Amino acid sequence: MRFTVYRSRDAAHPRKKHRRILVSETERLSYVGNNFSSGAMKCDSLCRYFVGVLDKDTGQMEVYNAEIFNMQPLLSDNLVPDDTKDYQNKSYREKMDLCIEAFGTSKQKRALNSRRMNAVGSDIFKAAVTKAAANIIDAKGVTALIQDVAQDDVQNISTFLPPCNEDADKPENVYKFEDILSPAEYEALRIPAAAFVNITPEEITKKTQDRSHCCFVLEELKFLPANEKSRDHKARCLWFLDTLVKFSYQKVIKTKYPMGPECPQIISKKLMRNFTSLTYNNSSVQNLISASMKAKITAYVIALALHINNFQIDLTILQNDLKLKESRMMDIAKAMRLKVSKAKGLPELENDQNHKLGTLSLPLPMQKASGNQRKRKKMN
Repeated sequence: MRFTVYRSRDAAHPRKKHRRILVSETERLSYVGNNFSSGAMKCDSLCRYFVGVLDKDTGQMEVYNAEIFNMQPLLSDNLVPDDTKDYQNKSYREKMDLCIEAFGTSKQKRALNSRRMNAVGSDIFKAAVTKAAANIIDAKGVTALIQDVAQDDVQNISTFLPPCNEDADKPENVYKFEDILSPAEYEALRIPAAAFVNITPEEITKKTQDRSHCCFVLEELKFLPANEKSRDHKARCLWFLDTLVKFSYQKVIKTKYPMGPECPQIISKKLMRNFTSLTYNNSSVQNLISASMKAKITAYVIALALHINNFQIDLTILQNDLKLKESRMMDIAKAMRLKVSKAKGLPELENDQNHKLGTLSLPLPMQKASGNQRKRKKMN
């Protein structure tokens, strides 16, 4: 390795006289460094450096003044500013790829070639998909495709709805209560729901302040019927609805009884079996509440709320309890064949005219998909 130092000719100038350029040449590459450009090290003006040369025979060391240069490779003798600018505009990954091409090991070069081949394959696949999509759009038309996708959305949501009897003669037979709670499950709710049966106005006020239950349940507890049998029935339904809402807040179920020891075993098994999906993670099988399972919980909450509240419910209150977006709630409600309207003129909603009311009445309206369809039209 050969070194050459170039000094500034302007020895009279107080700054320029200290300027140096150091060039190092090897058989394959040349390196250049200086002490005055933007690439020079900034610590030179604050420190002094020395190099000691040890004489092995005498054991004495001679000390010389030294200066540190930041050496950069000179890739071409004909380097022009445009080439440097093009290199600086490259991403970090592209610069690393250039280094691997020039100095990388055989393993690194094979990995680089493999990644580039995969990128080419991905580009070809994207081009093929784009071409196929264009052909389908040309053949079928954008409007027909939007209608097909909207219908698919309805069908996807419908797979998670309670069984619907479209030929029902009464609203209570559209979503039968037995499909929401079996007789054995209903009987198991007697003990935990006893707290609701005997609840006092003072306890309701305290629970409202503590927010220990969802808003829909707290509101309905104020209007428990006086009849003992009806009061017990509504209390059981409200307790199970509140349990469903709290269950929907979880993501991954890590315990066998996620709702605590006060929840009957048959209800815990129902929640795990009907409202979770199995997933494999970290070498173990876990129960997960996915987006589709959250939609299923929402549908069953709506169906149970309809039975509780004479088949007319405030969808906005349930939407807030379930922490859903309005568009998602409306899609599920319309998939369940509810008539959605603005809740105006209701005494309990005088200060809020933005609530949506869902009503289950006969004959059932035709299935529609409104929210996603509007979005797709806007995107196209």
